[in-house]
Amino acid sequence: MIIEPRMRGFICLTAHPKGCQQNVKNQIDYIKSKGTIAGAKKVLVIGASTGFGLASRITSAFGSGASTIGVFFEKPPTEGKTASPGWYNSAAFEQEAHKAGLYAKSVNGDAFSNEIKEQVIEMIKADLGQIDLVIYSLASPVRLHPTSGVVHRSVLKPIGAVYSNKTVDFHTGNVSNISIDPCNEEDIQNTVAVMGGEDWSMWIDALKKADVLSNGAMTVAYSYIGPSLTEAVYRKGTIGRAKDHLEATAFSITESLKKINGKAYVSVNKALVTQASSAIPVIPLYISLLYKVMKEKKLHEGCIEQIQRLYNERLYTSYPIATDDKGRIRIDDWEMRTDVQDEVSDLWKIATTETLVEIGDLYGYKQDFLNLFGFGLEGVNYQADEDEMVKIASI
Repeated sequence: MIIEPRMRGFICLTAHPKGCQQNVKNQIDYIKSKGTIAGAKKVLVIGASTGFGLASRITSAFGSGASTIGVFFEKPPTEGKTASPGWYNSAAFEQEAHKAGLYAKSVNGDAFSNEIKEQVIEMIKADLGQIDLVIYSLASPVRLHPTSGVVHRSVLKPIGAVYSNKTVDFHTGNVSNISIDPCNEEDIQNTVAVMGGEDWSMWIDALKKADVLSNGAMTVAYSYIGPSLTEAVYRKGTIGRAKDHLEATAFSITESLKKINGKAYVSVNKALVTQASSAIPVIPLYISLLYKVMKEKKLHEGCIEQIQRLYNERLYTSYPIATDDKGRIRIDDWEMRTDVQDEVSDLWKIATTETLVEIGDLYGYKQDFLNLFGFGLEGVNYQADEDEMVKIASI
């Protein structure tokens, strides 16, 4: 079938298998070009199929020669319907890893569930014995709690007052004003239940109890802070409460891992185009302006560049690992530079539908968005007939 992008709001309903494969290969080539990282050799990535999680799996495997297990919840293909991009990404990753002689297996299912945790633990016991590094990079909007059976749904809302600001429809370039009503207490609790640190802690507890964490094992979860421009809807909104919980959980996990000399960290990463960030009002406009500024200053990074720098300059360089006053690793340091933020703030004031073409990088935003789904990549013939029925070797 000829596969073309079909959009609905901030998501693409189709994915291109060859394009996703090319995207994965490009990231692998980047990691290889940067040299060896003396990192972990047995790695579990929870949320391994897109974005920072996929970049972490690629960096572990092709930067450090690690055996990897990836956990994700992706839609497989059916006749006439493409899989989700994460499915094709994972298929391509396994293919390239196996070609390189690396162990790589994947588990497709609800990472919040006890069943998937048990399945992964049995795989670790059978194949790897113990794990050195656990990356937690889930970005689900919904969680079925494995104990209570309650379905929690996260929301993107401010706390305490209506939030009004500019946003952009990145498909059309139309800049408009948006107002978001404040949340209630239940919204906060649900968002924390989905995006906070409870499930991360449950994973580590289960792995520790099963004795599949090595001495000195490390675990890292990903977070975001961002500038004052976005804080009302992000860091001081419902998501921010969840991130606060996630960051606090790092300390409790570290305490629980003392007997094996383990450590938990939260890495605060840069704002990037992901399926999750595209859904947050205001963020696409901020990112398009940020891209313009950071590219001009030659500071721009995508997911793979961010994670390579995280591994190479933070996690596996010296001990103790450098953190801020709240114990967080800051790999958003280039984004949050004063000169970068001052320029973005100035551009924000004059951002309109007419000016954005010149002052922002909406083209770069759109390209990155299309790339997430395997479209718009060089070296791919999008007019060719493609087989959508791609299998993941280990599933």
